[in-house]
Amino acid sequence: MNEYILNRYKILGKIGEGVHGIVLKAHDTTQNNKVVAIKKVSLRTKFGGISPNTLREIKTLQHADCEYIISLLDMYPDLSGLCLVFDYMPYTLYSKLKDDENPLSRQNIQSYTRMLLRGLAYLHDEMRIMHRDIKPANLLINEHDELRIADFGLARLMYPPDDKRKCYSPQVQTRWYRSPEILWGCQTYGPSIDLWAVGLVFAEMLRGVPLFAGNTDIEQLALVIRTLGTPTLTWPEVVNLPDYNKIRFPNSKREEWENIFPSFTTKEEIGLVDSLVKYNPKQRFTAKEALCHEYFGRNL
Repeated sequence: MNEYILNRYKILGKIGEGVHGIVLKAHDTTQNNKVVAIKKVSLRTKFGGISPNTLREIKTLQHADCEYIISLLDMYPDLSGLCLVFDYMPYTLYSKLKDDENPLSRQNIQSYTRMLLRGLAYLHDEMRIMHRDIKPANLLINEHDELRIADFGLARLMYPPDDKRKCYSPQVQTRWYRSPEILWGCQTYGPSIDLWAVGLVFAEMLRGVPLFAGNTDIEQLALVIRTLGTPTLTWPEVVNLPDYNKIRFPNSKREEWENIFPSFTTKEEIGLVDSLVKYNPKQRFTAKEALCHEYFGRNL
């Protein structure tokens, strides 16, 4: 560990580990011992360079200026790679959902959803970036219940609508939050994939369990179809997607949302889910449209 980190950052311990490296908790001695999180990213490419995912994350966070997106405070080289310094956020939405002793209140759910949508509105409209991996584990929460969007390793700058290069990888999103167009191999998708994921995160907060929890991509599609019904009537373009004809599912009728959510779920809550969890990407609300939904006009 080099002199920079030894002199400025006092390591308190390890708080996490993932495929791209470890996360440490530390005091920043130049900022009155402010608690920070240090993400140590290993060099992954065979040429000793930084992985594309890390470069995406750095590039996005260096340009982002939004209170609902995690702030990159510092960055420096380390013997084994690169260290990224962030505000320390003690919770994730995933950890909050797993805390059975302190279930989310309706106020929490509304507040977290509003902050998530505001962050995405900034990403989509101001930065022209798709996140492509919205899920509870990537939504960080501090001790003041303020939510920040994190983990931009799959983030992607959007091509202009008329750009003929408009083709993206379908190997994005975590399966449970993956949109149907991605599951069917679409490569010309847009920011609406993030709004599908928001709808599923919101539904999970309301239900306490994920809406679609498939073990494979095929099972994931089957669960979606079992709930939303056969898609061709509301989304005729689905038949043109690359993987649509690779497997056939029996025709299915749509399940009523009221049968899926707890009896105390309000019509406004169900209405917001319905505006986001739609087959046809063109019919899903944008982040700005969702923020204008009547659900956010209610004082909970």
